[in-house]
Amino acid sequence: MSEPRYPTLVVEVGPDDAEDVSVALFDLGATGVEVRDATTLDRGGALGTTLVAHFDDTAAADAARTHIASLGHRARRDEIVGDAWRDAWKEHFKPQRHGRRLVVRPSWEPFAPGPDDAVVVLDPGRAFGSGLHASTALVLAELDGRIRGGERVLDVGCGSGILALAALALGAKRAVAVDDDPEAVAVATENARDNAMSGRLVARLPPLPRVGASGGFDVVVANIQADVLIALSTPLARRVRPAGLLMLSGILEEQGDEVKRAFPGLRTIARPTRDGWVALVLRKPSS
Repeated sequence: MSEPRYPTLVVEVGPDDAEDVSVALFDLGATGVEVRDATTLDRGGALGTTLVAHFDDTAAADAARTHIASLGHRARRDEIVGDAWRDAWKEHFKPQRHGRRLVVRPSWEPFAPGPDDAVVVLDPGRAFGSGLHASTALVLAELDGRIRGGERVLDVGCGSGILALAALALGAKRAVAVDDDPEAVAVATENARDNAMSGRLVARLPPLPRVGASGGFDVVVANIQADVLIALSTPLARRVRPAGLLMLSGILEEQGDEVKRAFPGLRTIARPTRDGWVALVLRKPSS
């Protein structure tokens, strides 16, 4: 009896296009999209990022290939033979430590936390944000060093909700997670439930929550991409309370200065880099 074969679509894109093309692949029927770049064990291609989209049948993969090619991206159909891959991919996901206290682990990996560890259980899945990508890891490490306890947090472009969940695990009081993808909102809600944080996290579609009498959020995080951060600079800055923090990521190192110029009223207090990506940690004046 022959082994089963599973069609995939391999798409080469630049880092700036990876998220938009991933969303398009899901819209075209992909059941999962693997992202390979400089931060993953399997590296990206010549353009920087390789997307491997999985489909249920070859007809769907071929239709997706035609559409992706019409958008100007190189795509080729491939296939996986046999069923061993179904569990083999899990070997790449182990508990990850970000900073001193924060640990992100998949549900199938046992982990014995130390007395100071803050653990988030999160499986790679339907929405961006597992902690493996450099842009996410940069913000996780900054949250680990800066959450003191009791903060109100806003996560814009939340994906899986990993940044909001990490802040809550580290001691933040409440978090609002916003994303324009209904699937991401559903995943963030599920992840909050799985971490017993449903009562402290609200995931929702835009618009951004209004700034109320309390004067905004203590910490606002946004791991999106440079052009979107620039476009949202005014509403993002407005949601930060006086003396509060704004953490921005999804920014290539060469884009850092351009993004910072979009936030002239905030002071840079940290600018960590990793694998060609940079995060900006900005503080709003106290008055």
